[in-house]
Amino acid sequence: MSDLKQRVEALYRSDVRGSVLLIVCLWATILFVLLMTWAYIPDSGIKVVVVIAAAAVLIFNTAAILAMLNHYKEDKDFIYGLDIKNADAFRNRQS
Repeated sequence: MSDLKQRVEALYRSDVRGSVLLIVCLWATILFVLLMTWAYIPDSGIKVVVVIAAAAVLIFNTAAILAMLNHYKEDKDFIYGLDIKNADAFRNRQS
């Protein structure tokens, strides 16, 4: 049973690392696009709309990813336990 717990933790940590990487990439991409297009936006009203839209995308997507991680943390034994059992069964079937 300890082996299963270790494997569950390893999968969870991998998902956390991947999610953090996705959040960093999301922020970098949105901020890069905002910075690169800023000079081409002629009207200050449109600039405000663009900044609000970019902020909304960043806030809601970051919150969604963090909520997903929180759900994974709460129910990781069930979520990853199924993955591990199915992967083991598939591996044993091919042997």
